[in-house]
Amino acid sequence: MTGNPNTFDYLVIVANSGRMLAEAARRAGLRPLVIDLFADLDTQCHAEAFRKIPSLDAPHLALAVAYFVRHYAVAHAVYGSGLEGYPESLRYLDSRLRILGNPPETFIRLHDKPAFFSTLDMLNIPHPEVCFTAPNRDDQWLVKPMQGQGGAGIKRYRPNDFVESGVYWQKYQPGTQHSVLFLADGQQAQVIGFNTQWTIRLGENREFIFSGIMSRCELSGEQKQRVTAWLGKLVPEFALKGLNSLDFIHAGDNSAALEINPRPPAGMQLYDADLLNRHIRASRGELSADCRFQTGCTGYQIVYAERDVIIPNGFEWPEGCVDLPGFGVMCRAGQPICSIIAHQNGARPVMNALLMKQLNLTKRFTLHGI
Repeated sequence: MTGNPNTFDYLVIVANSGRMLAEAARRAGLRPLVIDLFADLDTQCHAEAFRKIPSLDAPHLALAVAYFVRHYAVAHAVYGSGLEGYPESLRYLDSRLRILGNPPETFIRLHDKPAFFSTLDMLNIPHPEVCFTAPNRDDQWLVKPMQGQGGAGIKRYRPNDFVESGVYWQKYQPGTQHSVLFLADGQQAQVIGFNTQWTIRLGENREFIFSGIMSRCELSGEQKQRVTAWLGKLVPEFALKGLNSLDFIHAGDNSAALEINPRPPAGMQLYDADLLNRHIRASRGELSADCRFQTGCTGYQIVYAERDVIIPNGFEWPEGCVDLPGFGVMCRAGQPICSIIAHQNGARPVMNALLMKQLNLTKRFTLHGI
């Protein structure tokens, strides 16, 4: 394909929602074949073809992958969020296609929380206190799932609460939430940008749900260098490849590592750079020198339904909305309706623009009697 640095055209994309990666694939000159749970309208527009499946478990994923392998000359895949609880699905994907990014063993190793936090201790990287048996004192612990994503399943711990298996406990630490987006070739890290994240409370046991992220981070150069030094240790230790992000929390002059997302994260869409092509190159051991400076600030925010919502026929989505459900789709209370993106010259204007877009969306819903 003319102008395409890759040696293939088709790319299978697997994620809870494939819109971000499908859009990036089109920009990279590729033809995305999307497998996800929603088949949003804009995902369908970007995709060469798509398969909507009810879950990312191995039996459902296998049927969709087999369909694409049978009908298209495809040999490569990229995965996004949603596979945290489905390691067997990732192994299956790896058995059928060449994964561009971290292999299943790296992904699974990073979600082995006892081993992960033990590695942080070995590397002298600070993190909030954790334990893997229920603490016998109630002094602000969080219960977190071993294979969680997007803040789902995180709740405050009370000693008398029933606790399911597959969890660990982490000391609650106040502060601002951040992430650093980076490329890796297995040995070295290349920082793309530092971001600020925020959460939303959607109920008593849904207090820490991921809500948004923007490409602005009010940390000093020295503080950013400290986190960058962590990446210099973590990348070779876990042999990280492609696009990843490290979540951390900051208070005062101290930062603490939380987790590594070993796949293209939501922060990818905040940057103008051709990050999917660079993800592919980094997966092959090549870190591109192309580090274009980006002006201004971009924010991405998920809009959650306050009550059950059915998208009416002919509904016109306001400018800046993405991840658009089809007409007639039911969005249950507490579930995402869509996402909004804004670009301005600073953090405060971005937050104001996101608020105005959300108010505009609410106004449109009101006009339609939703």
